[in-house]
Formats: sequence, structure tokens, C-alpha cells
Amino acid sequence: MPLALLALAVGAFGIGTTEFVMMGLLPDVAADLHISIPTAGHLVSAYALGVVIGAPLLAALTARMPRRTVLMSLMVLFVVGNALSAFAPGNESLLAARFLSGLPHGAFFGVGAVVATTMVPPERKARSVSLMFLGLTVANIAGVPAATLVGQHLGWRVAFLGVSAIGLVAIASLALLIPADHTRATPTGGLRGELAALRSLPVWLALGTTVAGFGALFSAYSYVTPMLTDAAGYAGSSVTLLLALFGVGATIGNLLGGRLADHAMRRTLFGGLTSLAVVLALFPLMMRAQWSGALAVVLLGVAAFVAGTPLNLMVMEKASSAPSLASSANQAAFNLANAGGAWIGGLALAAGFGVTSPATAGAVLAVLGLAVAGVTYTVDRHRAATAHERIIATHIPHQPQTLTHH
Repeated sequence: MPLALLALAVGAFGIGTTEFVMMGLLPDVAADLHISIPTAGHLVSAYALGVVIGAPLLAALTARMPRRTVLMSLMVLFVVGNALSAFAPGNESLLAARFLSGLPHGAFFGVGAVVATTMVPPERKARSVSLMFLGLTVANIAGVPAATLVGQHLGWRVAFLGVSAIGLVAIASLALLIPADHTRATPTGGLRGELAALRSLPVWLALGTTVAGFGALFSAYSYVTPMLTDAAGYAGSSVTLLLALFGVGATIGNLLGGRLADHAMRRTLFGGLTSLAVVLALFPLMMRAQWSGALAVVLLGVAAFVAGTPLNLMVMEKASSAPSLASSANQAAFNLANAGGAWIGGLALAAGFGVTSPATAGAVLAVLGLAVAGVTYTVDRHRAATAHERIIATHIPHQPQTLTHH
């Protein structure tokens, strides 16, 4: 695999760290800014809102720019956003800085996925995308715990300065390792032409599969801490290590999904979503003991991220005329899944169905994702059959009619 993929992985590592580190530093930020923890929680939402808005918008606006330039510019925005977070004097300015930090997230992964696929043969496209996302999963193992530890001992502002430093390393890596001949812009019809690519029904079905499938993950993962403490019997101090186990599972699933998707993308997607539904359905049973609860966390990461790479590639294929925009829109869909899944899991808890009920709700969402993926497959087959019939019709010579005299 090209060394240039390392540059993309470094950027992904920084983005993954800044996305999740706020969750571990919420008490510290709340105490320093003299706000409540629920109010501080809006900082997580501000980042997610930035991702949802920035992903398709920045990808569309930069469609005619060389992709290496786009990636470096997005990382500059990332560095600025995190530096402003570190020096934010109050809650309002920190909210704005977190929103700014989220803007380049989806576009970086979207454009980066396209760049990754141009640097390898077609039979290794999925693997190249999974290697870029390896930075995101490793961030959950090393980056987030390290930044949280730094923030707790040296102050949360130092943690965000550290994340900015990672962004500077990513900019240098992108400049040095990514060759310019793999980053030429794709000719488009401008912003209108880019957005026109999203009018396709298969594209929206693919995005719907992402929302439902990863909504299943976040329905359970958002409430995995109370499951581990109240159901499996772990002490609160053990949760950080257990969440790192989720990162290990996600890393395994990401690499496995990339390898399998190169051979059979659709079967890998269906297999990943099916596995996710099964794991989530078994969560209430597995959370009855500590060893099986830890295993459930690992399996959750594996199953969800096996489906991640084929989901990205499927969206890019459906919008082949604007792959950067489509892949970026898919990152926005992942964040909608984050918010929607957490909301649905919270509804299950509020209804009094028990501490493990968000996992059961997630299993239902995974089945819904399978159903949407099935509809997408049916639509694809119908369109392919229709196109085949048109090709045959255009190649059959016209038979002249003969007149019969009576």
C-alpha cells in the first residue's frame, strides 16, 4: 500500500481525537467555564452540527480544486478551530470554535476516500479506504485516552493545543507524501453539477442505509457506560479501558471490512449489518457477566466497522460523477446516525425498558438498515436490467416490413 495513505491516516487520527475527546473532558470544561454538564454537552452537538453542514457544503465548493490542496486547506481549518477552542474565553466562543472544528471533518474523509482509491488498483480500493479510516479507529484506542489524560492533569486547553499540533503534522504529511498527480480535481458542472449528483434515488438509499445501520451502533454505544456499570457490574474506573476495547474491535472490523469488501462489497455490507443486529440482540444476555460484557463491547466495534468501508464505497459508486461530495455526504449521514441513534436509545431508557434496552432498539435499527440495503440492491438490479434491455434493443437491426398483396 502507498505510504501516502499514512498522511490520510494521520489526519483521520487528529479528527477522531478531537471528535470524541470532549466527551471525556466535559466535567473539566464545565467546571472551568462555570456551566452545568448538560450545558457543556452542547459542545458535542455543536461539533456534530459543523460536520453535518460542512461535509457536503465544503466538498461541493472545493470540487474544482486539486484534492491535495483541498485536504491541506481542510486541515488548516481544523488546526484553527482547535486552537480557538484552546483559547476560548467563554462558553459561547467555545461553541463557535467547536462548530468551526467540525466543518472540515466530513469533507476531509470524503475527499480523502476518493484520493485513497486513486492511488491503488481497483481490486484494492476498499482496503485503501479502510487504511485511511484506521486513523479514526486508532484514535479511540490511543488518541482520545491520551488527550483526556492530558486534559485532566494539565488542563483541557492544553489537550486542544495538542490536537492542533497533530493537525500540523497532518498538513506536513499531506504535503510530503501525497503526489500531485493523484489529486487533480474532477471536472464538474460547478456547485449545481455537484449537487445534481445527489438527486439519484440509489444515492439516497445508500445514505439511508448508513443512517439506519450506524444509528444502530450509536443507539447502544451512547449508553454503554451504564450498561457496563449497572448490568455487567464494572466499576466506573474501568470504563475508560473498556471503551479502548471498543476501539480495538473497531480497528479489527475496519481492516477486515476493507479486505472483504475488495472481494465482495455487497455481501460484506449485508454480513456486517447482520452481525451488528445479532450482537445487539445478544447484548442484554452478554451484559449479565463482566467477561461477556467486555466481549460484547469488542464485538460491537468489529461488527459495526466491518460495514463501514462498504457503506462508503457504495455511496461513492452511486454518485460516480461527484464521488467527493457523495462520500462527504455519507460522513454527514454518520453524524445524523450518531444523534438519531442516541435519541432512540434514550427513548427506550425513558420508557422504562431497562438499562440494556438501547441495544435492543439498536438491533431493530440494524434490521431496518438491512431492509434499506435490500431495497437498494433491488433498485440496482432493476436499473441494470433496464439498461441491458436498452443496449440489446439498440443493437438489434431493424427488420423492414414487407407488404403482402392479396
